[in-house]
Amino acid sequence: MSDNSFLDLLGDDVTPIKAEPRVTLQKTTVDATTLKERRQTAQLEAAAPEDPLSGEPIEMVEPLSLISFMRPGVQHGVYRNVRMGKYKIDARLDLHKLTMDRARKLVYQFVKDCVGNDVRMALITHGKGEGREQPALLKSCVAYWLPQMEEVLAFHSAQKQHGSYGATYVLLRKSDAKKLSNREQHQKR
Repeated sequence: MSDNSFLDLLGDDVTPIKAEPRVTLQKTTVDATTLKERRQTAQLEAAAPEDPLSGEPIEMVEPLSLISFMRPGVQHGVYRNVRMGKYKIDARLDLHKLTMDRARKLVYQFVKDCVGNDVRMALITHGKGEGREQPALLKSCVAYWLPQMEEVLAFHSAQKQHGSYGATYVLLRKSDAKKLSNREQHQKR
């Protein structure tokens, strides 16, 4: 059906209704720098969720000291395998040359992403911090932040082939989907 045939059906005595616009729209003038700042702020807020980790480490560790942690309930055999580096590393994060605030946000997001993607073993490389004005700052921060996260079951300084005192193995909690999958698999036996 064409437009002309529709008008023919209506007849000659039909006229369109004329309506006045109810709202008068005015353009707001905001300079380009303000718009750019607003966009950058919105992007930063959207990209970085609030992390609950405290910023300052309580206790500084030595550059060549081992760092370790194990939650109650983790089996000693599992922890031994973490300590020995026997599990396959599924994800890695390098914190070299980052500020403490940036590193804290990255560690928080990294752990959340690992749990969301069913990663059980991760490696965080933070460096030893030898010869620095404040030795082992990031290493101390990592040792302080990781126990604050419920997702972290255990961590230990890495073996030589993975970075030794400058890196840390992190054992993460299973995701809910992985727990359910394991339950179903073991019930079939």
